[in-house]
Amino acid sequence: MNSSLKILAGILLFSFACHPALTQAQTKQMLWPEGELPNSKGLAIEDSIQNDRFYQLKYPHMYGFHPAKEENSGAAVVIFPGGGYHHVTYDYSGFQLAKWFNTLGVHAFVVNYRLPLSPDLIQREIAPLQDAQRAMRLVRSQTAALGINPEKIGVLGTSAGGHLATSIATYTKDEAAIGDSLDQLSFIPDFMILISPVITFGEYAHEGSKLNLLGENPLEDLVNRFSNERWVTGETSPAFLVHAANDPSVHPMNSIQFYKALLEQGSTESSLHIFPQGGHNIDIVQNPGSTEYWKALCEEWLKETGFISSD
Repeated sequence: MNSSLKILAGILLFSFACHPALTQAQTKQMLWPEGELPNSKGLAIEDSIQNDRFYQLKYPHMYGFHPAKEENSGAAVVIFPGGGYHHVTYDYSGFQLAKWFNTLGVHAFVVNYRLPLSPDLIQREIAPLQDAQRAMRLVRSQTAALGINPEKIGVLGTSAGGHLATSIATYTKDEAAIGDSLDQLSFIPDFMILISPVITFGEYAHEGSKLNLLGENPLEDLVNRFSNERWVTGETSPAFLVHAANDPSVHPMNSIQFYKALLEQGSTESSLHIFPQGGHNIDIVQNPGSTEYWKALCEEWLKETGFISSD
């Protein structure tokens, strides 16, 4: 190889190493078939991305991260990053978590969903939910090809992503049907992992998420409909919840209320952890004090509930 080719090869390798979407994401899939995007006015809007965050998104999609075949646990998790329904923090609360799940042998799918502030939407509050339901169905359609157990597909949500994760677990109305074969597949997750989640739009609401999703002065029925602690039943999937007592953004009562609702409905498999520290920044690494143990606790919970092997 001559010197010019070596230099070019080096530049290409550097580019791949520095581009997270190329190095971290293994596959990219559009959620909806071309021409079948629901709840759209058909406006030609442009994607807006800054600092690893989507602020506007025309076509929702997801990235798949997959463990080595010999390490495949048969479980999968669909990840909804946070951002207050104002933006989607796809790297910090998406890609990084997905890579950690791969170390457990778990397939992970990071969903970049439409945001309710988009001018292209006909009905703002159902757009993220439509994309979430469709993403779960899309994963279920690939279980045989990827070696995923169809009874071991969960969701993970951080902050407002936790609201979206609990929405598809408790909101049973089908908002994603478009008349194709995926409509027959369930969008209900088998388990939930919730990190500093927004849950309620009642007394302990995160006002930014509430405003962005429902708009100003929403009707009481709409507020109740999207206060997800109100819709837990005996059929609701078990949840692993992590929150910091000193969270300045999302009150830990969001997690406490949801766990209480699960417990009252007989969900003895659910687990709640309120740590003294961590603020609204519980992460993969560098968590303060005992908060650093949340990943180990989560892994043990997945084993305890049988979603991954304890071997």
